[in-house]
Amino acid sequence: MGLASPDDAAVWRLSDDKAIVVTTDFFTPVVDTPYEYGAIAAANSLSDVYAMGGQPFLALNIAALPDHLPFEISSEIMRGGAEKAREAGVVIAGGHTVKDKEPKYGLVVIGFVDPRKMISKGGLKVSDALVLTKPLGGGVTTTAIKQEKASDRHIKEAVQWMSRLNKTAGRLATEFDLRGGTDITGFGLLGHGMEMAEASKVLLFFDNSQLPLLSGAHGYAEKGIFPGGAFDNKLHVGRKVRFDEKISEPVQMLYFDPQTSGGLLLGVPQEKLDAFKKRAEELNQPVWVIGEVRKGKGIEVRA
Repeated sequence: MGLASPDDAAVWRLSDDKAIVVTTDFFTPVVDTPYEYGAIAAANSLSDVYAMGGQPFLALNIAALPDHLPFEISSEIMRGGAEKAREAGVVIAGGHTVKDKEPKYGLVVIGFVDPRKMISKGGLKVSDALVLTKPLGGGVTTTAIKQEKASDRHIKEAVQWMSRLNKTAGRLATEFDLRGGTDITGFGLLGHGMEMAEASKVLLFFDNSQLPLLSGAHGYAEKGIFPGGAFDNKLHVGRKVRFDEKISEPVQMLYFDPQTSGGLLLGVPQEKLDAFKKRAEELNQPVWVIGEVRKGKGIEVRA
């Protein structure tokens, strides 16, 4: 699995029951604290392996750091990444650093997956429930941080969610033998959702009343505090989305909001849904049922 599909990682089959999953991601700081930045970047990089039903085991650092950046800051970025990788059971075995004007950090991640049980964007089936494992609103909140308009409470909440591994969510998906899923990152819920709709040849139906948001997201959206990527996402997929006319423009834009280290969007067969939610509660994994898979194409959002 490689360039021909829109999936989250490259996959190379080793045998009937084992394949290697390889992915990479890195970005500029989304928060002001170096340790949290490193942890968020690592959690985000690891997510693609979990999104495909795999288990990461090895990683390499990728960093671009300014000459003048104090050692105390660069070491804290690396420490944040290393401790998050250790939480995931992953060994960071080296990496590479170059000089750049603006800090950038992330990981190359390698994992294993059973190709017979792999999760993909093309695995959704009609009538599947659409389940999200983290709230949305990370893009508007981190933009508010950059504009120095975010409250301490909202910053702390966003950092906690962005730093959270998708490890347990991925475990749930594999325990219940799910086939359709992805993680919600830079293309936002609708960008990544559209990739799934097109790959699975189905329509995604979202219920706006069930959409989980970070507590500050709606307020920042009302003030027009969006990252540029939200408008890019709307330009790219907006024409394929049908919104209920009752949904306001700021709320619509939250569907296009690019997420950093967002949750998994999973298709759960209706007959497994109750057991899935019960197991999620046992594992202390939040889940929100935000819609369902229907016949058709594109995406519809109901008020």
